[in-house]
This record gives sequence, structure tokens and C-alpha cells, in this order.
Amino acid sequence: MRIDILCKPDSRGRCDGTLDNVRAALDHLGVEAEVHMFCDSRKMIDNRVYVVPALMIDDQVRVAGRVPEVEEIISFIIERPRYLRTVAEVA
Repeated sequence: MRIDILCKPDSRGRCDGTLDNVRAALDHLGVEAEVHMFCDSRKMIDNRVYVVPALMIDDQVRVAGRVPEVEEIISFIIERPRYLRTVAEVA
């Protein structure tokens, strides 16, 4: 699973809050994922994101313009097909 956080260079505070919430959600679920933070306007334009911070999970924009709560991020991760396959293999 790949999680990207898009932000502008001048809005690091809200992006850091998003990163903290993503890490808390991953720790709560015990899931490993690649987490990347991009402070690049070109990446934002390529993904049609114009408000920051933006949370992308597996190249899908899930939240833009606000810091998502931990429970909200957990619900995004749980509905991913890769997560469901991993849980099925364990059970």
C-alpha cells in the first residue's frame, strides 16, 4: 500500500498533522505501508489537487483541504482490496 501526502512548502504544519494521523492509523491497524510526503506543486497539478493537505491512498485522492482524523484514515485503509486480502490470508 502506498500513501502520499501532498502539500505546499509553506503549509508544513497541517501536513505534519496529517502525517502524524496516518502513522497513528497504521500503528493501530498493524499495517505496513509506504508513506511519502511531497511538497511539490507539480505533483499537486498532476493529481488535480488544488487545496492542501491532500491524502492519497494507492494513487486515489481521498481527502483534500483538511487534516483527516485517525478514524477516517482507518476506514480508508480498511476498505482497500489489498488490506482485505491480507486479513483474509491471516484468518
